[in-house]
Amino acid sequence: MLEIRNLVKSYGGPGSHKKGQGARVFAVKDVSFRVEPGEMFTLLGPSGCGKTTTLRSIAGLEKPDSGTISVKGRTLFSAGEGIKPLNVAANRRGLGMVFQSYAIWPHMTVFDNVAFPLQVKPRAERPGKSEIEERVHRVLETMELRQYAERQATKLSGGQQQRLALARALVIEPELLLLDEPLSNLDAKLRESLRYELKRLQRELGITSVYVTHDQIEALALSSHIAVMRDGEVVQLGKPRDIYEAPQSKFVAEFIGSSNFIPGHVVSRTGESYVVDAPEGQLHLASGAAMPIGTEVSISIRPESIELSTARPTDLKNVWEGVVATRAFLGDAVDHVVTVGKLTIRARALPSLSLAADTKVFVRMPEDKLSLVPVG
Repeated sequence: MLEIRNLVKSYGGPGSHKKGQGARVFAVKDVSFRVEPGEMFTLLGPSGCGKTTTLRSIAGLEKPDSGTISVKGRTLFSAGEGIKPLNVAANRRGLGMVFQSYAIWPHMTVFDNVAFPLQVKPRAERPGKSEIEERVHRVLETMELRQYAERQATKLSGGQQQRLALARALVIEPELLLLDEPLSNLDAKLRESLRYELKRLQRELGITSVYVTHDQIEALALSSHIAVMRDGEVVQLGKPRDIYEAPQSKFVAEFIGSSNFIPGHVVSRTGESYVVDAPEGQLHLASGAAMPIGTEVSISIRPESIELSTARPTDLKNVWEGVVATRAFLGDAVDHVVTVGKLTIRARALPSLSLAADTKVFVRMPEDKLSLVPVG
């Protein structure tokens, strides 16, 4: 559906207007990925990682230095050595876009805001008046806004205005929908509600979408696939569960959710089975990473994957003894901070298990919940 190949976008550094001075700052460095039809594909990363620049390049709002962008086999942009240059104007790409700000027309009604993209199409492509009316009412019905069709857009609530912005993008029936942090201006409860509404609509309508966010929970809840970006590059690409449970770097493990990191070095390897010597004992795990014996590594495990007990487990593999340093009640869980020798390990348990400070405990780390990541 959407294919990005070797996309590069840079900006001039200080003094770059003078010959021989300054340096290029790369916002996007050799980014490539493919989005299949009907997917909700998310670009996830911290501020300045290049995710919005990538999205704006797809939309035609930024002109990359090189690379190719194509939708359904139609090339929208191409540049680079040996490539015929092409840059289709943003208004000719036929893509829908929802911005972080609602960007609605304050002097128009809800109906007129949604109808506007159809009314300004070139005469040869513009639908008739009755078709415009039908399409607008249909999309307003889908977004549960039809009863507000004649209301001034500025008199809607924040959540309704965001649904209006989405309706305006959908009414043109785009081949691809681009969403640039569309929920970030909403309060937490409304953001969660609209998150599931957006996922339902995307699946029901079968719209191929590219979603930009820095919110890890949002990305995990919405996405078919996630591309985690850092410093203009895609550092890991995969399904949400795979990225969460098997991060390929310390950055990904830290950025998505929270993790414990245990230093060590590989002492044996048989196929994908590893034994790692760690400060408080050996740990057994499985990993597809290629780590030679003697390699310094970091073992990552999520707090909710750690099992705590006051009784010694029957299976002693990957079991350490420790003492609860403190605990915190979170409503749906209890976080325990456990001291194991010189290590501090965070474990998350159901509210039914709440262990007071100074309680001696056994910490068990299941083999299939440990991830092996390279140091640095």
